Amino acid sequence: MGPQILAQVVLAAEEEAESASSGLSLLLPASSELWAGIIAFAVIFLMVWKWVIPTLNSTLEKRQEAERSRLREAEEAKEEAGKLADEYREQLAGARTEAAQIVEEARAAAETVRTETVERAQSEAEDIVSRAREEAAAESGRALAEARRQVADLSLDLAEKVVGRSLDRQAQQGLVDDFLAELESEG
Repeated sequence: MGPQILAQVVLAAEEEAESASSGLSLLLPASSELWAGIIAFAVIFLMVWKWVIPTLNSTLEKRQEAERSRLREAEEAKEEAGKLADEYREQLAGARTEAAQIVEEARAAAETVRTETVERAQSEAEDIVSRAREEAAAESGRALAEARRQVADLSLDLAEKVVGRSLDRQAQQGLVDDFLAELESEG
């Protein structure tokens, strides 16, 4: 068995040497397969170039445009919110100013009402005091006149009793009135 094995090993080594020099042929396809692959690649490349890439580009452009419009809308909403905030601040400042003005007007009105009420009360008090004085003076005058009349009557009654006869009441009344007026002017 020895020589046969040896022959087989030599044959295997020769095949191996032959296949080592043709190893490149294992990596390269056959020329018909190579041309079929190139044509298939070119067809697929053209189809992708003609239909897929434009569709993909338009989809991407639509998305970009949608994003741009959303950004624009967001910016516009932000600007509008800023304007509304500014208007709100202005209205709030105006409302505060108006509230302060209303409070000041209310204070002034309250002060006016208070002043008018005090003046009216003082006027009424002065009127009451004046009327009371007038009434007191009138009452005093009535009381004085009544006292004069009584004094005159008493003095005439007393004079009649002292003299013992009837006196002219009117003439004597005039004398008593003159005497009392003299006393009042001295007093």
